[in-house]
Amino acid sequence: MTVPPSRILLCLFLIFVCTSCLCARVEVLKVENGYTLTRDGKPFVVKGAGMGNVDLATVAKRGANSIRTWGIENAVETLEKAHHLGLTVLLGLPVAAERWGMNYDDPTAIALQRETIKSAVQQFKDHPALLGWILGNELDLGTTNHGIFDEVNQLSLLVHELDTEHPTTTTLAAIDRETANRVRKRAPDLDFISLQAYGALAMMPEAIKYLREGPFMITEWGPLGHWEVARTHWDAPIEQNSAEKRRHYLSNYRTLIEPFLGPGLGSYAFYWGQKQERTPTWFSLFTESGESTAAVDALEIAWTNSIPVNQAPELQSMRLTGRSASESIRLTVSKKYDATVVALDPDGDDLTYRWQVKPESTATSIGGDFEGNISDLEGLLLGEPSLSKVTFVAPMSPGPYRLFVSVLDGKGHAAYANIPFLVDAKQR
Repeated sequence: MTVPPSRILLCLFLIFVCTSCLCARVEVLKVENGYTLTRDGKPFVVKGAGMGNVDLATVAKRGANSIRTWGIENAVETLEKAHHLGLTVLLGLPVAAERWGMNYDDPTAIALQRETIKSAVQQFKDHPALLGWILGNELDLGTTNHGIFDEVNQLSLLVHELDTEHPTTTTLAAIDRETANRVRKRAPDLDFISLQAYGALAMMPEAIKYLREGPFMITEWGPLGHWEVARTHWDAPIEQNSAEKRRHYLSNYRTLIEPFLGPGLGSYAFYWGQKQERTPTWFSLFTESGESTAAVDALEIAWTNSIPVNQAPELQSMRLTGRSASESIRLTVSKKYDATVVALDPDGDDLTYRWQVKPESTATSIGGDFEGNISDLEGLLLGEPSLSKVTFVAPMSPGPYRLFVSVLDGKGHAAYANIPFLVDAKQR
């Protein structure tokens, strides 16, 4: 049977209409007590995570409804899988920071960046998983040219010209009245501003007085940053262990994020994956070998109000020569020392242990910029390194190091801690 050309054209038209209407309309609306984010007319409070190198399915399984990215690498795959899992995506657009060498007084560089943004928006704007656009990441960090936010406004106007269905934002490195007001003044086309805070999240009860003047989102939050913690006598930052971070995540969500939803549109926890930033564990919600940590359990509780079926081990203490990290431990080259860790598993799972010695990081990067991995020092661990006590030999070269321990339950979960120590050439 021959199909009339008119029917073929009608079918093609209907296919075009249907596919062009797949994207959900996302809006930021003023309501009686503040602001709300809506998706296809329904309120949508973001309960999300900044996506790293872990399967997206783990985010949905834990109860999140959204992820954010820092760029458009693998964006097609990310959007497709997120949609399949019922997740939305706040997509990061590649707006360069001044600290990366971008000159916002260079019209050629600005024009090239605008073309990149235009191409990305045209490519992804109609995807049904898209929640909105992030224009750059922490552009305020280290900047001396506040005109950068004039360009952010121009980029927002460009995005809105191409895409009328999704909001725009840019992320700021801290909760700060002056910065927030500056960005709102210079970039009024943004639908909301986004804040990224760690220990500074404690300022929220006071900051809400000026933040509620406009809509905002928390697009990064997590443990205390390496710039916010106590330090050893030789200036090594002392990291919270996994149990301390679990308490920190849950407490901060319940006291510093949840109570301020209304002017706040939701939040993205950092970092759903593993990355080196001063240590391999500092901001990582997963270990290098892929185990989830106790902070992931805390997020599931925060997002779902239910306890995970199987939880990560609970680390109770770690000691090196009987001392804790806060005691600024100094060792002597080539001498033997003992370290111990005490942990329990809430589900009664059998525990094994993994010990590592690494040189202290010498990185000075800021804003989460790339840091290379630090290799383990081989040949220092003695005996059986899978037990809760280990003997090791202090490195032969004087200087700063860290001893790491991971506690594994065999069910895909881990606890961890580390202790910085300084090696001296002379006997102590």
